Amino acid sequence: MRVERADGSTQVTRLTADRTSFVVEAAPRASQVAATYLRLGVEHILTGADHLLYILAMLLLVRGWKRLVATITAFTATHSLTLTAATLGWVRVPQPPVEATIALSILLVATEIVRARQRRSGLTERWPWVVSFTFGLLHGFGFAGALHEVGLPSGAIPVALALFNVGVEIGQLAFIAGALSLLAVGRRALERSRAGGATFLPAPAAWRTASAYGIGGVAAFWFLQRTSGFLS
Repeated sequence: MRVERADGSTQVTRLTADRTSFVVEAAPRASQVAATYLRLGVEHILTGADHLLYILAMLLLVRGWKRLVATITAFTATHSLTLTAATLGWVRVPQPPVEATIALSILLVATEIVRARQRRSGLTERWPWVVSFTFGLLHGFGFAGALHEVGLPSGAIPVALALFNVGVEIGQLAFIAGALSLLAVGRRALERSRAGGATFLPAPAAWRTASAYGIGGVAAFWFLQRTSGFLS
């Protein structure tokens, strides 16, 4: 819900099935604007399946902490730039082709995971930060599309934009921490089971390959669906 006042100030809140009403404030405080857009950023990244699948695919592909940090940092830097530029109207890109290309980027990384399993090093595995830097530009335009639907308060644009970016990063880091924790727990459980004589369980590499095919299959479906949507 977005309320625009005659003086140009706005109030934005999210209504759900459990929260069907809200109080229209006489004048929103800066802390309210910050809290609202911080929450919107976290919610957007945690409900954006395509962005999360891309991050998961990079986690499965990139080996080593230093390379992983460089990759995530490059992705963060570029999607923050394009999110800001598109939201402020400095750059205008049609949203449907962007969404289709985001799906294609996920498919590419999934393909690179399979190539790495076959010991065929690809561009993404050799220079993941370069690829992540490029694809971050696309994902930033995707974030901007969601923020454009909500709008920015005219009196607090820098605060709202900055806190939305921070919210996206908090959600992204929370997902990465959760995914790495689950991968570590799964790896240890698998190693203990195999040490106990459970030979029927597949090796971790096999799970990585199966995950890559699953991610790639979903991404391919999204790409075809989104492409047919704006071409028809």
